[in-house]
Amino acid sequence: MFALIHNILIYVVPFLFVLTLVVTIHELGHFAMARALGVAVDRFAIGFGKAIFSWTDKGGVEWRVGWIPLGGYVRFSGDAEASSSVPDADDLAQLKANIRQREGVGAERRYFHFKPIWARSLVVLAGPVANFLLAIVLFAFLLGTFGEVGWKPRVGMVEPGSPAERAGFMKGDLVKAIEDRPISDFYEIKRYVIFRAGEPIRFTVDRGGAPVQLTAIPERKAQVDPLTGFSNKMGSLGLGTLGAREDVFVKHYTPVEAMVGGVQKTGETLSTTLQYLGRMVRGLESGDQLGGPLRIGAFSGKIAQAGAEGASNFGSQVAGGLVALLGLAAALSVGIGFMNLLPVPVLDGGHLLFYVYEALARRPLAAKVQAAGYRVGLALLLGLMLFATWNDLQQLRVFKLLGGLFS
Repeated sequence: MFALIHNILIYVVPFLFVLTLVVTIHELGHFAMARALGVAVDRFAIGFGKAIFSWTDKGGVEWRVGWIPLGGYVRFSGDAEASSSVPDADDLAQLKANIRQREGVGAERRYFHFKPIWARSLVVLAGPVANFLLAIVLFAFLLGTFGEVGWKPRVGMVEPGSPAERAGFMKGDLVKAIEDRPISDFYEIKRYVIFRAGEPIRFTVDRGGAPVQLTAIPERKAQVDPLTGFSNKMGSLGLGTLGAREDVFVKHYTPVEAMVGGVQKTGETLSTTLQYLGRMVRGLESGDQLGGPLRIGAFSGKIAQAGAEGASNFGSQVAGGLVALLGLAAALSVGIGFMNLLPVPVLDGGHLLFYVYEALARRPLAAKVQAAGYRVGLALLLGLMLFATWNDLQQLRVFKLLGGLFS
């Protein structure tokens, strides 16, 4: 029993904290833009299911917290009467008649479905944009508050037979640039080569004060994350840092620099995601790095534990764990913002796709076509989730464990 409670506190609670923060901000983006454009809103909910508690503000919006903490939603007025999130002409005509009968002529102008296309598009876009803004703010907070620890990109070791050895790297080399782009941190090397297995990369290194040009081709190699224990096949050169004290530095940021750094880190996270997906589509990378809830839960728990280490009391442990989770929340927020922009029905990008058709055709897409699109989109989304969960189960060696039980 104690072990179960311990695992819930270590893994489930941090995961729910990260997920709730990211999804709540996403929905707040939709809500804030809707209210700014005069859209009538019935409910803003954190969590699903029966309400633990709720209240109604002066504007008539019900705020509620559900007992299933797996996300949230905004319900616009009229959603319950519409057959889909993008009703067709017949649905809109019936909805308008119902509203006018109930509230009078002209009342429909307050409803989301009767707002201009540009206004509806802004409301839809506001969710993903809120996720990107959250990532920027969280990254900026961490940089401005704690700074950033880095390692000079000095070669500490060259693995025998590795791409680095074949390229001519030597212990003590200080990497100055990759493809003529200056670098100052060893992590920049790792981030650059991780999804470039099989591609030649030019390096400029400082060797004893003299510049040396080297070309290395990273190879795909299984690497285990030291924090979570998950293994992935990624591009590797076979280099290691020296770890000398003089090579470790802490970069401090002013508020303005921290905000700029937050934007840069958000852009880097998005760029890495796009690069990986692009290479995966072209068959250059496997899909084993796509993770689902189990992997996010494992990351959440391990990161929270790492943040709590060294704290003198329980309160400090909780604070340290929460701060450590903010970096994960920032990265996850970028991922959720990007995923929601994909042109897949049931996602925000799918709604935008329907609005593009409506703008061009001057009428909403037919209800039957929308329904088919939602079914396909839902199937794609569920398939992706199942694939990611399968990856997680394999990483956690669940199938080997079950096989051992019955062998």
